[in-house]
Amino acid sequence: MTITGKALVAGVMGWPVGHSRSPRLHNYWLERYGIDGAYVPLPVRPEHLQAALRALPKMGFRGCNLTVPHKEAAMEIVDRLDTAARHIGAINTVVVEADGSLTGRNTDAPGFIANLQQSAPRLRLDGATAMVIGAGGAARGVIAGLIEAGVVEIKLSNRTQEKTAALARSFDPYVLPVRWECRADRLDDIDLLVNTTSLGMEGQPPLDLPLDGLPPKAVVTDVVYAPLETELLAKARARGNVTVDGLGMLLHQAVPGFQAWFGKTPEVTEELRRHVLGL
Repeated sequence: MTITGKALVAGVMGWPVGHSRSPRLHNYWLERYGIDGAYVPLPVRPEHLQAALRALPKMGFRGCNLTVPHKEAAMEIVDRLDTAARHIGAINTVVVEADGSLTGRNTDAPGFIANLQQSAPRLRLDGATAMVIGAGGAARGVIAGLIEAGVVEIKLSNRTQEKTAALARSFDPYVLPVRWECRADRLDDIDLLVNTTSLGMEGQPPLDLPLDGLPPKAVVTDVVYAPLETELLAKARARGNVTVDGLGMLLHQAVPGFQAWFGKTPEVTEELRRHVLGL
């Protein structure tokens, strides 16, 4: 598809940003729907974040995604925050409004839930119990999404007990802190297990979590998508649990931003998954 001088432009801002699959994802949709537009990588050092964000409307950008390490720092730079971003404490999407102002959004929660609904349709979240591993920004998004979907109790465990307790207080009374050394003992009555840490990612050690007490009905998911099947997911699948990889969350969380920038609500399909994976 030919890009003209009237092309709509957005991108992904991070440091580094070369690993991001978002350009491959959004440019697939632009081609798929015949939109005159482009989505580009924006490598921005942390000390240049404010200048880069404020330059977006001046350069004609419709907005951008934010990745590590900018998601929290950007909250102090944008002009307004949506409810989800304010609650979660991080931004992953910036929209340039018609007047040039910047709105910060967080689409991690709906992206996570949409991935579960598509990949594990038999899982009923209303009234369910979950365990979340990790207490960082990804955990906040996942927890917010689970609560909105009707999960009644979320057990939370992280290697740093202080972070676990602080995050549990933020989502009281839904979140119950679990000491790291007790994490495997608290799996016996859950419907969903979620790893939100980087453990299991390429170059990182695997998540050390015995699954002996996990109910056969429980769904296991991981926000990591490189590799597509982490050791946690492989162990869960081998014992018969339904597993959901993290790529779907990446795909679904991108939908609202694409719609805001390019005016089309895109579909998440199997063909899209294969394209993003380079298959």
